[in-house]
Amino acid sequence: MQLTDKHREYWSKNLRLTAVLLAIWFVVTFVVGYLARDVFSFNFFGWPFAFWMGAQGSLVIYVAIIWYYARTMNKMDQEYGVAEVEE
Repeated sequence: MQLTDKHREYWSKNLRLTAVLLAIWFVVTFVVGYLARDVFSFNFFGWPFAFWMGAQGSLVIYVAIIWYYARTMNKMDQEYGVAEVEE
C-alpha cells in the first residue's frame, strides 16, 4: 500500500511527538535520578528533592506525559480524519 503525503505528514508528527515525550521521560527517569544527590541537593516541599522526585515527582510527570500524548493524538486524529467513530 502506497502512503499519501497526508499519511506521511501524520506519521512524521506522531513520531516527533513520541520522540520528544520519550526524551522527557528519559530525563525524568534517569538523568534527574543520577544527578539528584550531587546537583539537586535542596529541599522541596520539606523533603530532599531526590527523595521527592523518586517518590512523587516522576509519577506526576509520567501522568502528565500520558495525558498530553492522548490529548494531542486525539486532536491530530480528528485533524487528519482518522479518529475513531463513537457509537
